[in-house]
Amino acid sequence: MKMEEIRIGILGGGQLGKMLNYTANQWNLPLALLDQQPEFPAGVNSWKFTTGDFKNYEDVMAFGGHLDILGIEIEHVNLQALYDLEAQGTKVHPRPAVLEIIKDKYLQNQFYRKHKLPTVAFDRYDNAEEIKTAVSNGTLVLPFVQKTRGEGYDGRGVQMVNQPEDLDKLLQGPSIVEGKVKIKKELAVVTARNEAGDIQCYDPVEMVFNDQNMLDFLYAPATIPEKIHDQLMNIAHDTMQKYAISGLMAIEFFWTTDDEILINEVAPRPHNSGHHTLENAVTNQFEQHLRGLLNLPLGDTKLLQPAAMLNILGEPDYTGIPVYHGMEDVLALDNVHIHIYGKPETRPYRKMGHVTVCGTDRIEIEDKIEYIKKTLKVITS
Repeated sequence: MKMEEIRIGILGGGQLGKMLNYTANQWNLPLALLDQQPEFPAGVNSWKFTTGDFKNYEDVMAFGGHLDILGIEIEHVNLQALYDLEAQGTKVHPRPAVLEIIKDKYLQNQFYRKHKLPTVAFDRYDNAEEIKTAVSNGTLVLPFVQKTRGEGYDGRGVQMVNQPEDLDKLLQGPSIVEGKVKIKKELAVVTARNEAGDIQCYDPVEMVFNDQNMLDFLYAPATIPEKIHDQLMNIAHDTMQKYAISGLMAIEFFWTTDDEILINEVAPRPHNSGHHTLENAVTNQFEQHLRGLLNLPLGDTKLLQPAAMLNILGEPDYTGIPVYHGMEDVLALDNVHIHIYGKPETRPYRKMGHVTVCGTDRIEIEDKIEYIKKTLKVITS
């Protein structure tokens, strides 16, 4: 295989594209990316960055029309263009028919129900008024979680409804309502598959979320019983097999107080829950994703040592050109690795980078996390 002759592109030029470029550059793989501004993170180290809008039909068709393989960095892309490119012979991963399911929370949950994969009980509603009516007539009981059917990520599109006053904060438009389960831990498994059908799963990670329902940090591997570990790996394998995606898929789970394992949602691409693999796995998730897209043998997913991944988020009161305060102090720590995404503007709680924190045990790692959270701040000048 001559890497330089493969015509492959990715819709999206954010931090995931930037980190995909690490492996592409290492392999001399001419990875092309499409996004609105070359100043975005992936524009810095890309072989070819095309300016355009991945939600625009014409832009996606013009970008993908000459490619052999087209992947995504984000789900919110123009679906019709992907269908048309696939019809013209371009390999699109994930396939448009699968992406159409995953983009829609209702269709995604229906998929799990159809394939007997465990998920939270749910119903769909066309608007907020339907939800209020269901509560008033007793067919829907508080507490519950409302999720918009599309466009939700990084805490957006999710509303906790615990008491009657929360009904005034309902999200508008089509949504699903899920029963609120008692969660012991939130977990994730990053899985990979190639076109040959080989599947590999990374060890489960344990996720901790902030008040904005965004991932604050994670532990790898998760501290869970062997029985729960085996359940997660089996369900992850079965889910990937049913979707038949080439490349990566991150699967987020709830581990309930009743010891149930329930699928929360999936993302068919590299994911925040796999960033620690850059320093802490035999094969990192970005290399694994390209292996899957190119139908290459999948790499070893073994973790090298206990680790955590901490998101670097914009401080609440700052908007503007970012300044990273405290980097020198954090870089002085042993076995700590900082990744700055290069976004030109910081905003409250915007993902600006991440830190991989490695150590001999969880106590050492937790001490480092506490220090980093107090020390490393994204502010403005």
